[in-house]
Amino acid sequence: MSEALRIPAPAAQGPGALPRPAVDRLALGVARRAAGVLNGATPAPGQGDGTELEQLRPYQHGDDVRWLDPAASARTGVPHVRRYVPERALTTWIVLDVSPSMAWGTAQRLKSDVAAGAAQVLADLGVRHAGQVGLVACGGPEPVVLPPRGGRAALVALQRHVAAGVVPDGAGRPDALADGLRRLGAIARRPGLVAVVSDLPHDAELRRPLAALAERHTVLAVEVRDPRELALPPVRRLALVDPETGEHAEVDVDDGVRERFAARVAGERREVRDLLRRLGALHVVLSTDAAWLPDLARRLT
Repeated sequence: MSEALRIPAPAAQGPGALPRPAVDRLALGVARRAAGVLNGATPAPGQGDGTELEQLRPYQHGDDVRWLDPAASARTGVPHVRRYVPERALTTWIVLDVSPSMAWGTAQRLKSDVAAGAAQVLADLGVRHAGQVGLVACGGPEPVVLPPRGGRAALVALQRHVAAGVVPDGAGRPDALADGLRRLGAIARRPGLVAVVSDLPHDAELRRPLAALAERHTVLAVEVRDPRELALPPVRRLALVDPETGEHAEVDVDDGVRERFAARVAGERREVRDLLRRLGALHVVLSTDAAWLPDLARRLT
């Protein structure tokens, strides 16, 4: 999926302010939730700087003098060096849904606005402590994959792709998110953190790629919803458009239709929630009608 196939969402408001203190408070929460894949949890190959002592031995020609251990050298009368197991930095993969359905919002901002903000915050946290961040942007014919990078370069690249917008109406794929997750499962071999930022459609095809990712990674699912997706408005007739396919329809609405719609949506959301729970994934729901950053902080800290 080329950026040329994406457009800024009409009526986009942007994610809003991202105050540094609020983002900093999230850092500890994300670190605690991702325990098991953080720095030092798994040794990297080779030797180097770290916190886990691998070897205390006599100095050999070619050893870095910075590894000299004064106490052991003084005690034995022979120069000794300490060698540590190098720590593995956390790799964070962000799966960002840029499908046409994300360009929707009836409250403070669009779903794509909230998703963009969440992706930027998680990327900011991901590059801390020498971490790396990669991106899979899915929603169109082919996903965009940015390999993991560290530092400011990773943040700039991610922000540029986020700013490219969403896939236009009618150009989406119903299986785009599942395809993006499968693509990530094939390339993300080392355990890390996978953050899926999407409206999480009720799609049976999501189960297998999510389960495969959850076997190796810590999975964080950030579900972005709009109130109008949960209940129909009190009108007699609705003109509807399927953003993924561009298909139009007009529907007569009465109390029975509204009740059946609400019951079906509630059931679908419950099935998605239960799937994530069974997989051991972290699940956060953000809404377009609320301050999403404090909600994200409350769920992760």
